[in-house]
Amino acid sequence: MVLRSDPFRELDRWLDTALRQVPTASPMPMDLYRQGHQFVARIDLPGVRPESIDIDVEDRTLTIRAERAAMAEDDVQWLSRERPVGTFARQLTLGQHVDVDNVDAAYSDGVLTLTLPLAEEARPRKITVAREESHRTIEQGEHRTIEQEPSGTSS
Repeated sequence: MVLRSDPFRELDRWLDTALRQVPTASPMPMDLYRQGHQFVARIDLPGVRPESIDIDVEDRTLTIRAERAAMAEDDVQWLSRERPVGTFARQLTLGQHVDVDNVDAAYSDGVLTLTLPLAEEARPRKITVAREESHRTIEQGEHRTIEQEPSGTSS
C-alpha cells in the first residue's frame, strides 16, 4: 500500500490546531449599559497601572489605550503564559447624544468605569400644556353672567 501525503490537508490540519490554541477573548472585555441620563462602560483591565491608561475623544470616537507590562523574565521557565501583555486599545463610536465634554473615568480594582452623560438637548423632557381661558365677546348693552340665559329664552 502506497501512502501519499497531501500538503494542503496537512496545512489545514496544522492551522486548525494552531488556531484552536489562540485565545479569542478580548484583552479589554466591556459591559455597556444606560442608567438614567447616562451611559456607563465598565472595562476589565486587571494588572494595568492607572498611569498607563490613556483615554481620548476625537471626532466622536472614544479611544482607550492601556499597557500591561510583562514581568521581569530573569531565570524564569514558563510553564504556561496566557495573560496578554503589551499595549491594548479599544474604540467606541459615540452618538450625537453623548456629552463628550463631560465624560468621567475612574479606575478601581482592575476595572475602568467610564460615565458618558447624555447631552442636555438629548434628554427627555416633559412639556406642559397651557390651558387657555375661553374668551367670549359681549355685545354692548348685553349684561349677563354665565348662569343667566340669553334674553328672550325661558325654561
